[in-house]
Amino acid sequence: MSNLISDSGYKNWLYTIKENVKKSQIKASISINKEMLMLYLDLGIQIIAKQEASNWGSNFLGQLSKDLQAEFPLMTGFSKRNLELVRQWTLFYFSNTKQAASQLDEPNSAIAKQVVSQLDEPIFAIAKRVVSQLQLFDNEIFFNIPWGSHILIIQKIKNKSEACFYIEKTVENNWSRAVLEYQIETNLFKRQGSAITNFKNVLPETQGDLANALLKDPYHFEFLTLSEKAKEKDLEQKLVQHISQFLLELGKGFAYMGQQYLLKIGTKEYRTDLLFYHTKLKCYIVIELKYQEFEPEFIGKLNFYISAINELVKDPTDNPTIGILLCKNKDNYEVEFALKDINKPIGVSEYRYTELPENIKLGLPTMEQLTQQLKNIETDHE
Repeated sequence: MSNLISDSGYKNWLYTIKENVKKSQIKASISINKEMLMLYLDLGIQIIAKQEASNWGSNFLGQLSKDLQAEFPLMTGFSKRNLELVRQWTLFYFSNTKQAASQLDEPNSAIAKQVVSQLDEPIFAIAKRVVSQLQLFDNEIFFNIPWGSHILIIQKIKNKSEACFYIEKTVENNWSRAVLEYQIETNLFKRQGSAITNFKNVLPETQGDLANALLKDPYHFEFLTLSEKAKEKDLEQKLVQHISQFLLELGKGFAYMGQQYLLKIGTKEYRTDLLFYHTKLKCYIVIELKYQEFEPEFIGKLNFYISAINELVKDPTDNPTIGILLCKNKDNYEVEFALKDINKPIGVSEYRYTELPENIKLGLPTMEQLTQQLKNIETDHE
């Protein structure tokens, strides 16, 4: 490895990096996260370009880390490992560009122009295939999630479109890193908008698209533990007991209105399983739970409840009520056929949960039993 400390090219470049960091420190008081990501983006592009253009050796990032930490001892983010992550993050979004170099002479992005202006001419020739993709991120959304969430995404996701989906959802729903990780692990990208519905045929296009995008298939209720012999009322009760986790799985905008919501029709009383109001769709949403495989007659009952909500509960300013049927499993073709001539908006999805054999379920202590055991232990030690 060549001696980087005495290399004039490295020293000049290091000086530029230090000046950029100092400028970034000043701006950070206004927008810390955005400026940090902008700094990392600029740094990542230059690292990639310099590694390709120079012969500085394998400890290039190690030396850079030492020099930046010496200059900025109070700043985090300049460890060798984080610089490696900066490089990985940059490559994830800006690799495999298909645009010819001749098309990149005039970058479209304001961010790209800013970065290009900081690159000397030899480096620009190497880096412009990287710079070419910066216009993808003029959108402020990209800079509105924390660095830790960015790293989580690139470590668990393999393609850019899916990564951008999670970036947008993180900003939209204000997810913490833990919630983001849960949504990735339960594959929200593929589940979102994949339910079987008739929304396209019975709702206005804008509302239908939004409603369809909100539904998932399957829904994940891993926060529930039910036995093989559990019934619909057990599932319903457990979801209500864990309403916070249930609302998280349903998604942003669902407001809980009640369980076993009473509807008086003629001389009879009927009760829906769960009733919600959606703040974006501006409509009521009836959720019916079935602890078994889909049957066509389930649609008729849900259709009946939707009509009742529209007539007895819905305000004239509300949009048409939507029904969601959650089944243990389903045949998609059978569902599509059952929805064929239904004029009320209905979506059908499956759900997943943790299932324990009945003998194990019965052997587990209840919360009351655990509490009593703890009290007994405390008494024994007095």
